[in-house]
Amino acid sequence: MRPVNLVPGDQRRRMPSDGKGKGAYAVLGMLAVLLLMVAAYVLTSNRVTERENEAAAVGAQADQLEAQAGQQASFTDFAQIALTRTAAVSAVAQTRFDWERFMRELSLVMPKGSWLQSTDASVSGELDAGAATTTGTTTTTSAAAAGPSATLVGCTPHQSDVARMMVRLGQAYRVTDVLLNESAQEQATQPPSVDTCGRFYKFDLTVKFSPSEPGREAPRGEGTVPASLGGGS
Repeated sequence: MRPVNLVPGDQRRRMPSDGKGKGAYAVLGMLAVLLLMVAAYVLTSNRVTERENEAAAVGAQADQLEAQAGQQASFTDFAQIALTRTAAVSAVAQTRFDWERFMRELSLVMPKGSWLQSTDASVSGELDAGAATTTGTTTTTSAAAAGPSATLVGCTPHQSDVARMMVRLGQAYRVTDVLLNESAQEQATQPPSVDTCGRFYKFDLTVKFSPSEPGREAPRGEGTVPASLGGGS
């Protein structure tokens, strides 16, 4: 005999068929895959953001280090400039010469009635090679000397005054040698003046000095030149 279901049809419990159950599982599987994809995207996005933040931090640190290096480079340049200027000042100080003292001593040893027409001095001894003195038809060029040197051109009443002045100059401070370039009488027809010696004798002397200062200062003497050095004029 066949069983009969007496429950009304609208109240009966519906049983899922095989096809409808498989569809639900498929939907759940798709949702799971989407969830995994979203999770992977979020993780990847977070990693990218983290890497970008790290790159920005490293870039900022690099900019800071570059700025510090620039400041140190500026300090290094300033220090180098300071050293260069210090060396230049030191070199200038080492090549200084007390020309004021020499002129004071020269004023004491010049014979009476004598005067200077021109002077040429150099600390390195490189006197102007083109500077020549013309006397009538005679042209003389002052000799250059190694080390500090000075060329004196002037007039004096007597020929003996030139020799006397050379002896006196030889005793001056730091003087090592006195050279005679010229000693001749000019044309007597012209009156003595600053530019011409007239009837006086024209002298051209080169005074050489020691390259370095002596070990001790020479004692200061009297205001007049001793007679043994040609004084008394």
